[in-house]
Amino acid sequence: MKLEGIIFDIDGTLTSTNELIFATFNHVAEKYLNRKYSKEEIISLFGPTEDYILKNWMGDNYADARKDYYNFYSSNHEEMAGIFPGLKELIQSIKSKQVPLAIYTGKGRDSTEITLEKIGVKDYFDLIISGDDVKIHKPSPEGIERFVEMFNLNKENVLMIGDAPADVQASRSAGVKCASVLWDSYARDEVAKMGADYIFETVEELKKFMEERL
Repeated sequence: MKLEGIIFDIDGTLTSTNELIFATFNHVAEKYLNRKYSKEEIISLFGPTEDYILKNWMGDNYADARKDYYNFYSSNHEEMAGIFPGLKELIQSIKSKQVPLAIYTGKGRDSTEITLEKIGVKDYFDLIISGDDVKIHKPSPEGIERFVEMFNLNKENVLMIGDAPADVQASRSAGVKCASVLWDSYARDEVAKMGADYIFETVEELKKFMEERL
């Protein structure tokens, strides 16, 4: 199989943002709600965008809390969440082969752009679809389907790369191949059992796979 198009998730796939996300949510929770959430409680909220969660949490304080959320997320990003070693070079290699590249993430547009800029890869992607850009968030296949349609791709030669159950489910619904990466998955055991087309434990394994298919 020669790949015609590749889609990346962000959190846990390109960069280790989980600890940053936990810290950012608790920054505003402690300030506005006088409480702290466990990692498990925050993970249980994953799916909708940050704004959706903040609106439900904050009520009348939403606007102020939102500003504090993104200020904290941005200012602590470089210290807490860098790109996984080897992935920027892999993305550059894919780009050099003229293969269309996309992002499909459940993150909101603001945090998506902050992260992609901070890790230095935003300009490599031909299409960026965040949770704010779809009618229904992942595991809806909407973002994948838009990418396939926009670049007139053969679905069987398109690969979605992600770390979460929703990535596997979205890929199956869209009819594309799925690669589950486990180097920073918050649901590692669950993902490993879902039977993705490919499973990678390390970035090096993914790079070797790509070299054979580009």
